[in-house]
Amino acid sequence: MPIEPGQVSTRRAYTGRIINLDIDTVRFPDGSEGELEMVRHPGASAIVPFLSDPRGADPQIMLIKQYRYAALEFLYEIPAGRLDPGESPETCARRELQEETGCTAGTVEHMHTMFTTPGFTDEKIHLFLAFDLTRGESAREADEFITVEVMPLTRALSMVQDGTIKDAKTALGILYAAGFRVGA
Repeated sequence: MPIEPGQVSTRRAYTGRIINLDIDTVRFPDGSEGELEMVRHPGASAIVPFLSDPRGADPQIMLIKQYRYAALEFLYEIPAGRLDPGESPETCARRELQEETGCTAGTVEHMHTMFTTPGFTDEKIHLFLAFDLTRGESAREADEFITVEVMPLTRALSMVQDGTIKDAKTALGILYAAGFRVGA
């Protein structure tokens, strides 16, 4: 009879504002057991906002440039943020788009859901596309130092290729949108 891998037990080592850290005893596929440190995260949504017709000639997208302490630099990113308790991924994506850029979307489409780093965290990010944008006022959090930058999709793709865009969710969101959704 095959051994079912999974959690045997867990204990909370740290409870934080954004993440929790658990020490899990797990059963591996070969039946052995060991301890793993697991970062627990409520999940997040991210959104690739198109300012122009995505099927038109070199459509315009909106990125944010944000200071990230962990990277010790400003990074280009798509708008994104943590899911609030009970919040749907689409509602989160719409909220983050408005908070970080001031835009609301007439149309939002789910693209992909990914694990960020499954070796040590259960965090999932839900990626969306946004179309039919209406500009308004942003509502950034106190620790968000953001500038909004509009650029052609081809420039954003070049920035992924040359390493200027280093954020994984942003790179995947742009590549996914260009390769599977808008045909750039």
